[in-house]
Amino acid sequence: MGDPLGSEASQLVLELIISRKCGISFGLLLKPSSSSERSLLSPLDRAAIGALAGAFAGGLTYVALLPLDAVKTRLQTLPSSSASASSAVAAASSILRSHGPLGFYRGLSAVLLGSAASSALYFATCELAKSLLHTLTLTLNPFFVPPLAGALGNVVSSAVMVPKELLTQRMQAGAGAHRRTLDLALHILREDGVFGLYAGYAATLLRNLPAGILSYSSFEYLKAFALRLTKKPHLEPAHSVACGALAGAISASLTTPLDVVKTRLMTQPQGEGSRKVFETMRQIVLEEGWAGLGRGIGPRVLHSACFAAIGYCAFETARLAILQWYIQQREKAMVKSAA
Repeated sequence: MGDPLGSEASQLVLELIISRKCGISFGLLLKPSSSSERSLLSPLDRAAIGALAGAFAGGLTYVALLPLDAVKTRLQTLPSSSASASSAVAAASSILRSHGPLGFYRGLSAVLLGSAASSALYFATCELAKSLLHTLTLTLNPFFVPPLAGALGNVVSSAVMVPKELLTQRMQAGAGAHRRTLDLALHILREDGVFGLYAGYAATLLRNLPAGILSYSSFEYLKAFALRLTKKPHLEPAHSVACGALAGAISASLTTPLDVVKTRLMTQPQGEGSRKVFETMRQIVLEEGWAGLGRGIGPRVLHSACFAAIGYCAFETARLAILQWYIQQREKAMVKSAA
């Protein structure tokens, strides 16, 4: 089949080998928007690198911030009259009294496996979409590439994200006698079938699409701005953290009402699965006022800012490390071929 990267890419690899022997840094190759990287990597290569880096970043970030997510879920599911729903501190104290410190990590196995898989799908789709959409720059304004890539990534990753969040949030809300995530999953499958794991799917998409577009696009725009200011080929870790935190805070603050509706749908009692998104939203407004749609906004914004800061920093770091390893393997292959 020949060289999968093509003759132009092979020439680039040879030039990189010469550059390294001459003491020239090839750090510019790591710049996401550089022409050399786009030439060296096929869209599938970018997707594979994105999947590996995304799996690492997703698993690390979701597990690290699970306690904040548990507090947010407790705030959104308890009645507004409950003392435990009065503040984030009260909700955290309630979790400690009910389940101890390990209560903040209920649903851990679903989070670890589900987040790694969904993040791998998300970033793989985003990287693939960006690579393919960049080829349409003659007919598509580059400004619209990040929003479209973020939207596609969320649509694909929600197939894994929804069951993961449903299991995690039911465990956090106190899913009866189920002590293990696997037991809860089997119970849902017996009672409601496969579709039972996708309760709140429409609400999740309704939330994730705008949230994904806002978060991913904000990060990409802030990243481009930071690279332009620093004149460096890639983001430093501190810059990744700052850009990610700001992008996550913007996205979370604007999409909290959708997250409240999604959480209510996922944690509703058995037998109420037919309730629709707008019906749930209407019920929340009638019972709690418009403020009810902002329940948990503090922990959610804090969680999303921390999540995006850690997640994007981990993703960028892992992506650059994998990319550098890939280049080194290509160099070794070219040296053997030349010998």
